[in-house]
Amino acid sequence: MDASERLIESTRELLWERGYVGTSPKVIQERAGAGQGSMYHHFRGKSDLARVAIERSAGEVRAEAERRLAAPGPALERIAAYLRREREVLKGCPVGRLTQDPDVMADPVLRAPLGETFDWLRDRLAAVLAEGRDHGEFDAELDPAATAATIVAVLQGGYVLAKAAGDSAEFDRAVTGVLALLRRA
Repeated sequence: MDASERLIESTRELLWERGYVGTSPKVIQERAGAGQGSMYHHFRGKSDLARVAIERSAGEVRAEAERRLAAPGPALERIAAYLRREREVLKGCPVGRLTQDPDVMADPVLRAPLGETFDWLRDRLAAVLAEGRDHGEFDAELDPAATAATIVAVLQGGYVLAKAAGDSAEFDRAVTGVLALLRRA
């Protein structure tokens, strides 16, 4: 991995662990094993590097969701596979966690990939739900867009509940609850 890649990956990890304010250029450089000159050769500064790191994290979140949501099978099974996939629950969502960072949210360039990712996820889930509804898997009255927004809210809320309790079982409980509601829909 070249210096640029090490810097991006280190920034991704640090943003997930510490947030934007807690991620100084010096800490990024130390974790990446790269010098200040290398960082500023590849990036205009911390904000530019953070933007690339956030975009990459957001892209990976979308790709991971798409792998499960595009798989063959009934809609509910694909949604369940996405919600139950292995993840580091107590670290929180690498995208959702950044929405709690005031410096990220105050910067439209840093905030944009977060909003785009949540918009994409809601739209993708809504498409899978509509497909399931159209195939008789869900009630004909199901509102795919509203239900997708609920699923995303439960997913992000599950992370918060788990972190607050220090127990990933809280996340699992939230996912189990939303899946039970979908089975009845």
